[in-house]
Amino acid sequence: MELYLWLGLNKQRKDFLSGLPNGFEENKAVKGPGLQSFPPISLTYIMKQEFQLRVHMYQARSLFAADNSGLSDPFARVFFSTHSQCTEVLNETLCPTWDQLLVFDNVELFGEACELRDDPPIIVIEIYDQDTPGKAEFIGRTFAKPITKMSDEHYGPPRFPPQLEYYQIYRGNNIAGDLLAAFELLQIGAAGKADLPPIDGPTDSERGPILPVPMGIRPVLSKYRIEVLFWGLRDLKRVNLAQVDRPRVDIECAGKGVQSALIQNYKKNPNFSTLVKWFEVDLPENELLHPPLNIRVVDCRAFGRYTLVGSHAVGSLRKFIYRPPDKTANNWSTAGEIIVNMEPEPPIKKMETCVKLDSTSDAVVKVDVPEEDKKEKKKKKKKGEEIEEEEPDDSMLDWWSKYFASIETLKEQLRAQEAAAAEAEEKEDMEIAAEGTEIKPHESHVKGSKGKEKSKDKGKSSKEDKKKKQQQGDMLEKSNKHKIDELHVYNKELEQECGNFEDWLHAFNLYRGKIGDDDDNVTDEERIVGRYKGSLCVYKVPLPEDVTKEVGFDPNFGMFQGIPNNDPINVLVRVYVVRATDLHPADINGKADPYVVIKLGKTEIKDKENYISKQLNPIFGKSFDIEATFPMESMLTVSVFDWDLVGSDDLIGETKIDLENRFYSKQRATCGIAQTYSIHGYNTWRDPMKPTQILTKLCKEGKVDGPHFGPGGRVKVANRVFLGPTELEDENGLKKQTDEHLALIALQHWEDIPRAGCKLIPEHVETRPLLNPDKPGIEQGRVEMWVDMFPTDMPAPGPAVDISPRKPKKYELRVIIWNTDEVILEDDDYFTGEKSSDIFVRGWLKGQQEDKQDTDVHYHSLTGEGNFNWRYIFPFDYLLAEEKIVISKKESMFSWDETEYKIPARLTLQVWDADHFSADDFLGAIELDLNRFPRGAKTAKQCSIDMVLNEQELPTISIFKQKRVKGWWPFVAQNENDEMELTGKVEAELQLLTAEEAEKSPAGLARNEPEPLEKPNRPDTSYIWFLSPLKSIKYLVCTRYKWLIIKIVLALLLLAMLGLFLYSMPGYMVKKLLGA
Repeated sequence: MELYLWLGLNKQRKDFLSGLPNGFEENKAVKGPGLQSFPPISLTYIMKQEFQLRVHMYQARSLFAADNSGLSDPFARVFFSTHSQCTEVLNETLCPTWDQLLVFDNVELFGEACELRDDPPIIVIEIYDQDTPGKAEFIGRTFAKPITKMSDEHYGPPRFPPQLEYYQIYRGNNIAGDLLAAFELLQIGAAGKADLPPIDGPTDSERGPILPVPMGIRPVLSKYRIEVLFWGLRDLKRVNLAQVDRPRVDIECAGKGVQSALIQNYKKNPNFSTLVKWFEVDLPENELLHPPLNIRVVDCRAFGRYTLVGSHAVGSLRKFIYRPPDKTANNWSTAGEIIVNMEPEPPIKKMETCVKLDSTSDAVVKVDVPEEDKKEKKKKKKKGEEIEEEEPDDSMLDWWSKYFASIETLKEQLRAQEAAAAEAEEKEDMEIAAEGTEIKPHESHVKGSKGKEKSKDKGKSSKEDKKKKQQQGDMLEKSNKHKIDELHVYNKELEQECGNFEDWLHAFNLYRGKIGDDDDNVTDEERIVGRYKGSLCVYKVPLPEDVTKEVGFDPNFGMFQGIPNNDPINVLVRVYVVRATDLHPADINGKADPYVVIKLGKTEIKDKENYISKQLNPIFGKSFDIEATFPMESMLTVSVFDWDLVGSDDLIGETKIDLENRFYSKQRATCGIAQTYSIHGYNTWRDPMKPTQILTKLCKEGKVDGPHFGPGGRVKVANRVFLGPTELEDENGLKKQTDEHLALIALQHWEDIPRAGCKLIPEHVETRPLLNPDKPGIEQGRVEMWVDMFPTDMPAPGPAVDISPRKPKKYELRVIIWNTDEVILEDDDYFTGEKSSDIFVRGWLKGQQEDKQDTDVHYHSLTGEGNFNWRYIFPFDYLLAEEKIVISKKESMFSWDETEYKIPARLTLQVWDADHFSADDFLGAIELDLNRFPRGAKTAKQCSIDMVLNEQELPTISIFKQKRVKGWWPFVAQNENDEMELTGKVEAELQLLTAEEAEKSPAGLARNEPEPLEKPNRPDTSYIWFLSPLKSIKYLVCTRYKWLIIKIVLALLLLAMLGLFLYSMPGYMVKKLLGA
């Protein structure tokens, strides 16, 4: 019985049959009293089509692990219309290859033929895990639509026979694997099944009545050989509470396989005795259809029992397929000289001039090494130009000089990448805008717009040219500076940069246990029970003759020629931990007290006594030497713990490094190749093998002709010729002949060597994330470090590189406040209403506010002028490389120890108005960065607020280069509108001395001995009124009211004369009239 259910609103009931296929009759109920005619009791289909469904179930891969063993016993159930069928059950696999044809006969589908052809019903495929004691467990489900062939259509290309396709299997919202299958729905015509295409291939006698997938649909198979490198097993966990003692690895692919040799004692030696085995198998020619390869590890226990330890499914064999090298690639007809200029002359870049050639050409690589700094090329000092820093002597340089120079290079590279990305976005926007403006109704508008665009483009290009010129100028300035050898700072793990060092040795995680659903908390990491180390090589049989006939080809190793011995080897592991950044706070105060713990095998080194107090960005600068035996002790753990006074220390985070893959990698990650070869100084060669020895060894291992050193500074490796210097300078400055520079140049270009070439690991520092098992997936900080490894059967390496943190150097800053001018007047005089200020200047270094120093007070300044002649003295500890002042102090009286702070070197000067009975009034301030601050003005008139507002545009100086500076600087403050305004000017002199220099030439605070300063010549009005009132009155009369008094006296005289004239005029006129 087939039911049809419909749910909808009452007003829509007329349309409830519209979703059904056409071609049916309604059987309505007989109308009776009170009965409605809706809906019909049943539907009878007149139109029905008969089909045969063929389901070609080939294989599935990466299925959900449903059993505790980490495997499944999968079978598939296919539902179509009212029919269902199952495939056979394949035991203990996550990648079943059913290779089975399921035929659904006499499938009746109702509706019109054209509808069924265009929109056939959906096929549901469900994958189950067969459990013997109970019912089958659901693994996942997928849906498919068949390709429909009607009876009047021809069964042939391009639609038929159908091609195998991948269908993703879902378990809830999670992906539970992939299914490779094909589905076809064939209409049975009037002639019956005779018209249908025949089912090719006999039934498999071993599998009973099971039909295989027919030849036209199943992939075309070819004979392949799979060579397996059995190297060893690592970190195997217990199985059923028992330790793994005698493990074995089983490899299976497409029904064929091979077993490794049995490891007799896993604890003593977890490596296999027989390295390479192979088996032949029929695989599809289409690489996308290759079946997965299953790796199983079993433990051979007493009484012939085998216990599954874990398994791994290699989903894709593509990266393991051997591909013969293309000898015609980059085939240059003539061999010319390739000049690789090592000197950083802009705008030529080193990497752009390095050209790779193939093995058929005989190329010459010429390397120009930068000449030593010529003394005659001295920089001319122009007026007003900053005095150049003296080039540091090699004795002043250390490892940190190299490190900080490398950090700057890394920052420049990141900035260049950001700029390039922004420029690319700009170009895209311009192209989109140009495309939009091109479509115009009239040609004239188009021309006009083009002209505008051209002018814009010209403007932009001119700006770009200016930018390029500026960049070139910056590069020239940098190239003129003293050249410091650099190392490579990776801002990620070295494994990410170098493909996990899986150039020939791969690590496969072994899984065991069920995969958790959404509700479960079982992660993939929790299911890992160990690692299998080995490799695969897949190739068609037979192998090309040029490979087998190669000189020294050992058939026992097949494609794994030249691999090292896997016997246990003793190694000296030297771990350098530089610093940690952005650590997760571990204490209540939001800080941490970190220290380093190194663990390798049974050796554990705790550096607890050297913990760094209250730091989230600690500089450790430590090196640790550990002797280890590979492969038993090959997993290095670097942990950062938080020191606690009471209770156990907390783990902040840890990082794990597989040293074995690094040690055996062809990229030679044992000790990085330095930029230059030197036998003394901060850049001393630290590898016990010299460059010539390393080059000879690499040529021998890679079966490369060379090295052949010739006269005139040339070395030939294979068909490459490198030119370079042959002189080496010792500690005494004497030069001697050597081939080490030439060998180092060849090593730095080793990836250009045909066949055997690969990029060798340079001298480096890698940045690794710190993770905490209790907080999975959340980074707890990062640690910068590197690892060197030296076999103990080789010459012993020299002492470890000293990377201990630089100790700050003691300096003394002397600041003399000479004068102030144009300081705003804050006070009003009680008697005269006169504006005045009682000026004093306060100064301190940032981070040392409690040690602030004040000048004496210049009382009653009526013009804003102040005279002081006052000296401040600020002793401080300074890290020149980081440009930071180092301050160590206790945070509170309850703190256990001092906390170290690193603060930018900034001098703050403030001008205040002193008040006797109230708080002093702040008038203005200026903050000078001692590494880069504007040069002081020569006079007070030239000093302006622009020195603060436009500080970035003005040339800057550094007190650490200039040592002594004198000038005028402005005081500024914010007004009511939050705008900066000028509130005064100060004349100051800054002098920097080292602690030794300060001890030799001491100076007193204020105006005290030694080297006392003269007392300032202050005007008389600067004294207090009641001490000298007459002098103050005299000053007021003589200076401020002189002209006013003169005007008043003149006016009074004129009035007196006018009064006398008016008084005597009448009498005088009477006398004249009477004639007296």
